[in-house]
Amino acid sequence: MSDHDQHDHPHPPAAQDSGSQALAEALRSSFTIVKIAMAALVIIILAAGFFQVKPGEKAVILRFGKPLGEGQNMLLGPGKPHWSYPYPIDEVIRIPIAERQTVTSSVGWYAMTHAEEVAFETLGTEPAATRPSLDPANDGYVITADRNIIHARATVTYHIEDPLAAIFNFAAGTNQEFNLAGISNALQNAANNALVATAARFSVDDILTRDRAGFQAAVEQHIIDMVEREHLGVSIDLGQVQVWSEAPRQLADIFKLVTDARLNRDKLMSEALGDQSRILSQADAQAVSITNAAETARLNYVSSVQSDAAAFTQLLPQYEHDPRLYAQLELAGAMPQILTNAEKIYLPQRADGKARELRLMLNREPPGPRSTAGP
Repeated sequence: MSDHDQHDHPHPPAAQDSGSQALAEALRSSFTIVKIAMAALVIIILAAGFFQVKPGEKAVILRFGKPLGEGQNMLLGPGKPHWSYPYPIDEVIRIPIAERQTVTSSVGWYAMTHAEEVAFETLGTEPAATRPSLDPANDGYVITADRNIIHARATVTYHIEDPLAAIFNFAAGTNQEFNLAGISNALQNAANNALVATAARFSVDDILTRDRAGFQAAVEQHIIDMVEREHLGVSIDLGQVQVWSEAPRQLADIFKLVTDARLNRDKLMSEALGDQSRILSQADAQAVSITNAAETARLNYVSSVQSDAAAFTQLLPQYEHDPRLYAQLELAGAMPQILTNAEKIYLPQRADGKARELRLMLNREPPGPRSTAGP
């Protein structure tokens, strides 16, 4: 049959109706499947929007980059499920407020390999010097107040205290994770600045030996002040800043000699101070003893003088009544005591140059008893 004949004789209506009906049924089935798939997709998307905040975390929902809520109401805590639209409409930022983070200064310390770094952090073992002198291109250092070079390093341990300040000031969240790079960089810069500025105020002897604790406390306080001034939203507790300070490894032997000499000097000074204390204690004891003896002698002498004065006061009326008689009576009473053991008596010359006469007053011999028998 030719093409002309086919056009002249079209298909019968029954065949066209069955084909259209099959096509309509297929379309209806396809639309039904698409509706079910779209509904399932919507359900999956809505279900995927639910999330939980873990213990020790806070979360913030950003909708097109703007936080939902005001003030502290922005923060979502653990305990109940939360919901957000899928990314990129909403973005969930999680902040680990209970987790402690650590950052280490990047200036002031000599270059170390990864193995040396691990050994130093775990065991405190410092690698030996491999070069005869300092390499300024690789080795860090700080300059002290007396223009000496030392190595210094600070490790800061911190935790998030103000999540909102941490998010919107220095840390940007991406892909539902909190990025600590901004805060870590800010704290590292603060540690670097604190080491350089504090070392410039301390002498090398104070940093390495005499006042290591004071140097560490000053570095720690400098970091805390910068954190508060910049509103980083983190908290650094006292004692959470570890500071190491060492002399250049190439000069370790020289510094050891200086340290030994200083220790010997301190030992001699301690012994001298001990002797000084002992001698002063003995002198104080002797001074107290002499003072006490002098005080006792003074009291005795004053008491004796007061006693003599009282006796003279009592004898004064007798003397005033008859001075000559009083003098003779006192002389007569004193002579027996004066002449008891005297072998010679020397008489002084008279003032007028005349010879002094010595007269002895002898009593008569007492008469004996008379006899009754006659002469």
